[in-house]
Amino acid sequence: MYSCDSCGMRADRLISLFLLLQAHGRMPAPELARRLEVSVRTVFRDMDALSTVGFPVYAERGRAGGCALLPGFRTDVSGLTAAEAQALFVLTSGGSSPAAELGLSEPARSALRKLAAGLPASIRPRAEDQSRLVLVDSRGWLRSADPDRWLETLRGAVFDGRRLRLRYRSERGPATRLVDPWGLVAKAGVWYLVAAHRGRPRMYRVSRVAHATVLPSAAKRPADLDLAAVWQELRAEVERPRAEPVTVTLRASAAVAPRVLRMCAPQFTPGEPVPEPSPDGDRVRMVLPFRALGAASGTLLGFGDAVEVLEPAALRAEMARLAASVVRLYADASLGVVDE
Repeated sequence: MYSCDSCGMRADRLISLFLLLQAHGRMPAPELARRLEVSVRTVFRDMDALSTVGFPVYAERGRAGGCALLPGFRTDVSGLTAAEAQALFVLTSGGSSPAAELGLSEPARSALRKLAAGLPASIRPRAEDQSRLVLVDSRGWLRSADPDRWLETLRGAVFDGRRLRLRYRSERGPATRLVDPWGLVAKAGVWYLVAAHRGRPRMYRVSRVAHATVLPSAAKRPADLDLAAVWQELRAEVERPRAEPVTVTLRASAAVAPRVLRMCAPQFTPGEPVPEPSPDGDRVRMVLPFRALGAASGTLLGFGDAVEVLEPAALRAEMARLAASVVRLYADASLGVVDE
């Protein structure tokens, strides 16, 4: 006696068997068994089941036998263009694609196999070959390849429309939140949960979720929810300047200048152009638009004497104050540092 899950698995296998025959015409039973991860006997039993309900298939047993579609049967229902087929294959390329991170890599590959089987013969091989030329790696540099621990749980709550109880590590400390999940957003390789807390939409970085419990009660979600519009509002709030922006003029060694641009870029005022660096003696002069004086001082101090701030005077004074406090912190005779 089959359980519901067993019935679903067999139905999926029967569809996969038919689509394999549709894609390849005729196949040996052992090859079908290998691809479907079942026994040869099961393949022949599935072929009988398909034939019984009217699918145009037949099987020939013996050394020269195999499984095939009835002669003259042809299906081409996709209507996809070559570009559309390429787009479908690219969607599941790479081990860190959104589908993979959400725990949906195998369903995505299964769906793709089913779609590919219906593609015109002139399109399918080229689309498959070209998909191998594109790799999607959504992770940032030096980030772990492991997905966020609670991402699949959150995905289930979002798709099933269930409320969540979160233990969340916010910047103000750990907190427990009862939220209504509205959706998930992947931004630059980082996942965020968009959820309403006390009726107000907020974003929660998935990597900061310490624990998530899916509740039986239904989530409250607007019937006309536009996740993209909600995300844009939340993003605009995060990017809203909290202090006056500051234009910084500095001199940097030529070797360090490219690294200054790369490491300081996240602290620049959004949308503000960055002028090209210009020679200044044996150094490079740079004019950089920082979102705030604190963002500039905290980033630039790490470059030590390889970077000298020229303007504004307030930032020069702040750099001097910070440098002096660092010297006092480490000017300890027990560490062999001489306090002059």
